[in-house]
Amino acid sequence: MAQSIIAVPLDPDTARAYESASPEERRKIQAVVSLWIRELAAKNLPSLQSVLDDVGSKAQARGLSQEMLDSLLKGA
Repeated sequence: MAQSIIAVPLDPDTARAYESASPEERRKIQAVVSLWIRELAAKNLPSLQSVLDDVGSKAQARGLSQEMLDSLLKGA
């Protein structure tokens, strides 16, 4: 099967751990990451914007006004 290569930013410790892994360990890591990404893609998760819109609608329905939100955000 043909393979595609992607670049994934990692923190330095994780990158070092991968780079120091044996070829067999790297193949196992690649297989796990591949399966994990496929599972995430198959779940058809909503976009962040969709989640934020939903939360905003529910907050408004429960009485949260823009003024109240601004006041809460200033207090944070």
